[in-house]
Formats: sequence, structure tokens, C-alpha cells
Amino acid sequence: MFRCQRRGLGTRRLLLSLLLLTVWEAGSGQVHYSVPEEAKHGTFVGRIAQDLGLELTELVPRLFRVASKGHGDLLEVNLQNGILFVNSRIDREELCGRSLECSIHLEVIVDRPLQVFHVEVEVKDINDNPPVFSLREQKLLISESKQPDSHFPLEGASDADIGENALLTYRLSQNEYFSLESPTHSKQTKRLSLTLKKYLDREKTPEINLLLTAADGGKPELTSTVQLFVQVLDINDNDPEFEQSEYKVRLMENVAKETFVIKLNATDRDEGVNGEVTYSLMSVKPNGKLLFTLDENNGEVRVNGSLDYEENKFYEIEVQAIDKGNPPMAGHCTVWVEILDANDNAPEVTVTSLSLPVREDTQPSTVIALISVSDRDSGANGQVICSLTPNVPFKLVSTFKNYYSLVLESALDRESVANYVLVVTARDGGSPSLSTTASMSVEVADVNDNAPAFAQPEYTVFVKENNPPGCHIFTVSARDADAQENALVSYSLVERRVGERALSSYVSVHAESGKVYALQPLDHEELELLQFQVSARDAGVPPLGSNVTLQVFVLDENDNAPALLPRPFRVALYTGEISTTRTLDEADSARQRLLVLVKDHGEPALTATATVLLSLVESGQAPKASSRVLAGAAGAEAALVDVNVYLIVAICAVSSLLVLTLLLYTALRCSAPPTEGACGPGKPTLVCSSAVGSWSYSQQRRQRVCSGEGPPKTDLMAFSPSLPPGPDTEVGGERQDAGSNHPGQVRSIVL
Repeated sequence: MFRCQRRGLGTRRLLLSLLLLTVWEAGSGQVHYSVPEEAKHGTFVGRIAQDLGLELTELVPRLFRVASKGHGDLLEVNLQNGILFVNSRIDREELCGRSLECSIHLEVIVDRPLQVFHVEVEVKDINDNPPVFSLREQKLLISESKQPDSHFPLEGASDADIGENALLTYRLSQNEYFSLESPTHSKQTKRLSLTLKKYLDREKTPEINLLLTAADGGKPELTSTVQLFVQVLDINDNDPEFEQSEYKVRLMENVAKETFVIKLNATDRDEGVNGEVTYSLMSVKPNGKLLFTLDENNGEVRVNGSLDYEENKFYEIEVQAIDKGNPPMAGHCTVWVEILDANDNAPEVTVTSLSLPVREDTQPSTVIALISVSDRDSGANGQVICSLTPNVPFKLVSTFKNYYSLVLESALDRESVANYVLVVTARDGGSPSLSTTASMSVEVADVNDNAPAFAQPEYTVFVKENNPPGCHIFTVSARDADAQENALVSYSLVERRVGERALSSYVSVHAESGKVYALQPLDHEELELLQFQVSARDAGVPPLGSNVTLQVFVLDENDNAPALLPRPFRVALYTGEISTTRTLDEADSARQRLLVLVKDHGEPALTATATVLLSLVESGQAPKASSRVLAGAAGAEAALVDVNVYLIVAICAVSSLLVLTLLLYTALRCSAPPTEGACGPGKPTLVCSSAVGSWSYSQQRRQRVCSGEGPPKTDLMAFSPSLPPGPDTEVGGERQDAGSNHPGQVRSIVL
């Protein structure tokens, strides 16, 4: 009991000392810790957050997490204090077997921005495994004729620990015949054996029972024992002997069953049955007795199972040769089989972190995923090179041995490619090489980078006037290349005023369908063209939009009855002066026919009529006239200047003259014989308009009433000289016949 307490105390001291050896170091971007195996739950490993330069307050927001390939939840991190601690039982032998180096590789991943840290936790070996003998007892057949200093090999023990904890020492119980010869560190091939100190006497001591104790180098040490039963044989004093005590063989892994390994040969100097030898397998280490067979007659060793370099690199085969004497004699040898690596393991690809989906506005050099590769083979067979699908905007960047980052290399455009299927190929350096592929789908998330677009910038719409209120007149449609809410388009009017009214009082647009409605009947006489813009906006943040112009022409219908306008001319009662009563506009006929009646005061009263044709032309437009008309107009203009001068001096005289002239004109018209017609050609009378005679045309165009060239005068005066006969003349667009008998002559006035 005291020994058990002492052992427990020593174990705790060892754990404490190993905990004190826990260190942190930064090198090549990696943090290194160490922890003893079999440490209790909650055992402190290291302040990982502090050592990685992370603040405790940002562990949770940045999604601090730890990943360990194949090692589950052995280690965990307390997000409150950033301490890495032991979460479950760690068995070094279970993790790494007898490998001298044993580490747990952790990947610490934080987001915003995405970062990865590599942490290596070395698992320190403790002396938790005692030496183990493969047999509970060993039997030795030793002839009594054996000479002193003869050696008899024993099956040693094995220890699952490493280093000092696996260095075994042996002790033999006290006896007078045998001593123990143990292997030394300098020569590991030396076998554990019994050495005969003196001659055996079978008659005196036919059997000898010994206790063999194996102790490891741990503190405290752990031990194991095995019983040795020595049977002393008589007479047959020569045992079989092999040509060599040790044999070394190399085999490729994965060789076929029944593959030849080696042929052993042992000879016995005895004669007869005492010299006949049979072979047997004593043991195959480690744990591989069924992997080899031995022909008991010819000593051939062959492969009986699957040899895997990744599982075991060496096998130690103990062979015994026994003769057929009575009692039989035995000889021993060791066959060392070295397994050579073959490229029989394809690389393994693991995607440890993947940030999906990827926004199309993600900046180049952003880390998208973390990829690790491994190959169980060794040497060139285990060297792995990774490659990525060509012609994609991504690339692989090596960050650490067998670790890669999938990085965005160039800009993304979801409208061009919405999804990428990436294939990562891992190829080893074997001959022939083996490869493994891993596919990942990278979805590109939409960003509102496309404004709604109309098919054309402007549309022309024709609508009849007097439409019913709320009628559908047109539908606008815009397309947005984005997706989801970024492509959801709504429509609205670009408000403005139309005259004194708002645009929205005339038309409206449906926000979802883009249908344009006329809210009230349109009147061509009031509004011939309605021009406005419709805006299309998406639902992105921030929203994007564009405008389209609609030109709505209101078509005229016969919805207005004709209206009678007063006649726009008057004639002075006594002077015969013709003047306008109102402003002339474009609604008046371009040709006017005036019938003037002249009546005297005689008994009975006599009358005469004259037809005046007026053509309305725009202001500044030259009237159409013949050369004779132009010559007469020039002379008349000079006469009018003189008349105006005398009119100022003697207005009364002029008034009397006008009355006399009117009476003479009437008498001449009544007494003149008919010639070729009242509308025949002749020198036209000069007629000019006053300021009242001009009118406004649409868009401030002004018209003049004038019979010839020259500026307009103050009064409209009519003179009636006699006209010489002439051929038919076309006046004002109408043709007059000189032979017609009309009571009055036609005076043409060109406007």
C-alpha cells in the first residue's frame, strides 16, 4: 500500500513538472504549447487569445473557433478568459503510437476579417504504461551438456511509452545457475538472454523456476514480471544453429500474399533424429504474428497478410529451430523486416472553412476558404502540390505546410457568372502520382450595381381627345439585371407643372406594372402635346434608377361646332375708306371677298357695287405682283408722301376734295361703257393698311395688308381711276373674265 501511495505521489509530481514545462513561442506564424497526456479535464494549456494578440472582448463577435482534424474535442477554449484547456482524456499512445513526436494541430479561425492561426500542442509522454510481456510464462529447454557461459535468448517485454519511459531494465530472481544479460543502449540488437554460470545437473535439478522482472525508466518506474520455466534436458547435447543470429530483409508494402521473404537454415551437429530440425515462429512484433508464415520443414518465411508502411515500418520475427532429439534442442534467430513505402495513398483534401456566399463587390485578395491537404505516404510520395480550376477569378495561396488559402484574385460580376464550381486537385510526388479532387460551389451574392434600364430613352404615344377618365394609354417597362429585391422595379412620375396645373392631375403611373393612365379627358384644343418623364427605381440599398420620356400627342376629333365670327372690315360712309374692326388672326380665312355698295342721293338713288379681294400674307413676306403693279406702287408711294404733307396743312381742303372725288368716281362708274370686263387687268390701285389693319399670328408672327412694296401707311385709302382694257387677268388666285358684265369693277388688294 505504501508503494502505491508513493507511486501516486510521484505521478502527481511528474504531472506538475510537465505542466511547468508548458511554453509559448511564436515562429513562422505558429504558436506552440505542450501538455502532458492523461491530464485532467480543465488542465491549463495556454493563454491562446493573449498569445495570438486577440482581445478577449472580440472573441465572441469575431466568431472565435478552434478546429482540429481528427482529434475531436480533446482541447477547448474558454471564450470568457481566452484560455486553452484540456477538455477530454488525451492518450498519447492512442494518438501517435510509438512515434517520438506527437502533436495536436489546431486551426484557430476568427472572422471580420477572416484570419487563421496555426497552433501546435505537443503531447508529452508520461509513464502511464508498464512493460508488457507477450507471454505469461516462458519455457526453456536446456541440455545438461551445455557449457558454462552459454546464452539462452528470452522474449523481452515492450513498453508503449517513449523515451526514458520506454527504456527497460531487467532483473532476474536469485539462483545459482543463471545470470541475466540485458541489451545495452549502444547496441540495441543485443538480445535479452540467460547466461549459464555453471554446469547443469538434470538428476539434481531437472527444472528451475525463475522470475524475470522488467522495469521502465519512468519515475516512478513501472514493472512487469514473467515466469521462466527451465527444463534441463539430457544427452542430446547439440542444439540447432542458424547461419546468422540476425537477418535483415526489405519488403515493399502491399506485396501479394505468399510473397517469399527469406529462407532460414539451421543445422544440428547431432546425428539421427537428434539432428533433424523443425522451424516455428515464436513471435512477430509488433502485433503481426499472423502477417507471416514459416514452413516448419524448409524454413521458408512468406507473407500471409497485408503489409502497410503507414501502420508499421519494421517487424521483428523470432524464429526457433528444434531438433527431434529426446529431449529436443532449440536454436534461435531474429529476422528484421523493413517495410518500404509505396505510393498507395492518394492525398486527402479538407475544406476547413468556407465563407459563402461571396458578395460580388468583394475586394480582391479576400480569403474565401481555408484548405488543408495530407498524404499518409512518406518522402516524395507524401509531398503534395495543389492546383485550382483554371480561368476562374480565384487562386490558391500557400500559407503553411500543406495549408492553402482560397483567395479572390479579380473582381466578381454576378450578372455575368452567378456561381462558380471550383475543383481543387491535390497531386503527390509519387511515380506514378496519385491525385484527389475536391469540388466546392461558390455562390456570388448580388449587389445593387445595376440601375433599371428602359428599352429606349423616349416613347411617342397617340391618344384621342375626350378619352374616358382613368383609361390606360401606355405601359412602360424597365429591366434590372440584379436579383431579388435589387431587381424589384417600381415606377413613378417625375412631377412637374403643366401650365398652372400639376402633371399628376393629368396622368398617373402604376408603381408595380408601369401602366400609365389618363386621369381626365384630354382636350386637343387645350393641350396638343403632353411631355413628361417616368422614373424607374429598384428596391436596393441605396436604390438606383433611370428615367424615360413619354410624348403624348392628343389627336383631334370633330367635337367643336363651327362658330360665326363678325366680318372684320368696315367702310367709311362718305369717304369709302376700308379699315379693320379687330385684330386679324390665323383663324380668319386667308382669302377675303368684300362687296362694296356705293349709292348716291339722287331721286331715284343710283347704286354701284365693287368686289374687293383680300389675300392675307405673313408680315415681311413680299406680295405677288406684276411689273406694272410694282411700277404703279412706286409712283403711288411718292404721291402718298406728298398727300400726307398737304393733309397736315389743309385737312379741311382734303376732306372736301375727297367728297368731290367720290362723287366724280360714282358718276364715271355709272356712265362708263363696258369694255372687256370689270375685272380686266389694269394698273392696280394702291391700298395700304393702318396700324389697325395688322393682326397677330400664332407665336407672335405679324401680318400686313399691302398692295405693293414699301412700309405700311397711316390710313387705308381707295382710289378708282379708269382702267384700260386688257386680257384676262388672274387676281388673288382667282381668274376674272374680261367679257363679264359686272356692275362693279374688281379691285385686287394683295396681303
